[in-house]
Amino acid sequence: MNATRLFIASCLALIVTAMSFAIRGELLDPLGLQFGLNPEQMGWVAGTAFWGFTLAMIFGGPLCDVLGMGRLLVIAFVGHLAGVAMTIFATGFWTLFISTLLVGLANGFVEAACNPLIATMYPDRKTEKLNAFHVWFPGGIVIGGLVAYFFGRFELSWQWKMATLVLPTLIYGAMFLGQKFPKTERVESGVSTNQMFAACLRPLFIVLVLCMFLTAATELGTNQWLSSLLGKTAAVSGILVLVWINGIMAVGRQFAGPVVHRLSPTGILVMSAVLSAAGLIGFSYAHDRFTAFAAATIFALGICYFWPTMLGVTSERVPRSGALGLAIMGGAGMLSVSLILPFIGYVRSHNSDAAAFRYVAILPAILTVVFGILYARDKAKGGYRAERLDVDSTDRGFEPVNVHKSV
Repeated sequence: MNATRLFIASCLALIVTAMSFAIRGELLDPLGLQFGLNPEQMGWVAGTAFWGFTLAMIFGGPLCDVLGMGRLLVIAFVGHLAGVAMTIFATGFWTLFISTLLVGLANGFVEAACNPLIATMYPDRKTEKLNAFHVWFPGGIVIGGLVAYFFGRFELSWQWKMATLVLPTLIYGAMFLGQKFPKTERVESGVSTNQMFAACLRPLFIVLVLCMFLTAATELGTNQWLSSLLGKTAAVSGILVLVWINGIMAVGRQFAGPVVHRLSPTGILVMSAVLSAAGLIGFSYAHDRFTAFAAATIFALGICYFWPTMLGVTSERVPRSGALGLAIMGGAGMLSVSLILPFIGYVRSHNSDAAAFRYVAILPAILTVVFGILYARDKAKGGYRAERLDVDSTDRGFEPVNVHKSV
């Protein structure tokens, strides 16, 4: 098993996932204009990407143990190529709907396979390596956003923008081709399917799932509305603010290792919740370019570690949940986005644009309390302790090991 090659290929697959979100969002108006679609129809087309992602994550978790990570990535590869090709040669609503669904499913299968792959390859550095892997979601959004911007400046058609996804897809497919994939950590350690489902019913796991709803809604829900809202409240280019946020997130995740070891995962989550709330409040008072970018910087530092650290904590604290647990977490995160988007729209339609930010700030405020309790609980027990599955004896369950310094 070539862990380095598998890790790099996983990062490329995530870049394709992120680029598809950025470019697809940029194409909504041109697609609607070319095919004569109304806003409701375009909403269905855009929304199916999130539902496809969620479905793939939920079903991909159990399938990851049964079919193996490699086969899931073959499905993702085929889905990406087929979805991109069908979009480029689309003829109307249904071809756009199906092509977006295929890309959404492929994106979900990438996460469903790569998250447990990385957790299995780096059992003692899960949170750190998952953060390094998830560098490439904001990184891919920056790449996709810049591609769309510059292609637009050169007046290239939307088909060319979509076609840029083909090359990185072919590269990650080639890098995965012929590679030996490990069994998931759960299967390797002999944890039964019944034990996996039982782990997903543990109180801690349920709390983490509920928190994932709030962390993902805070991050992705805000970012989806950011361009529209800041254009009205601060008279600044929302797309440039979004690129700035994702650039900061990419850099922060790249250097997650020292932060994880200094603060511990639960300490990072507390810090993230506080900064996210502060950034959202800052957005609500932003009135020009300077204040908008200042709030964006604070917000980016807050949401930077949310998604990968939530996955890392789940894998480290509830390892028996296996690939299913990670899939449920990812699915919950994407599902929450489909719920928070109309909520923000409702708040905006009944209040000022700035009020939307203040209402969303309630979510990280709640998270500050919950994560604070988890952090205090860890401190009382001597620090954050990751549960390490014992691959030699399923009877002994796991060996708790201190892998993070807690301040």
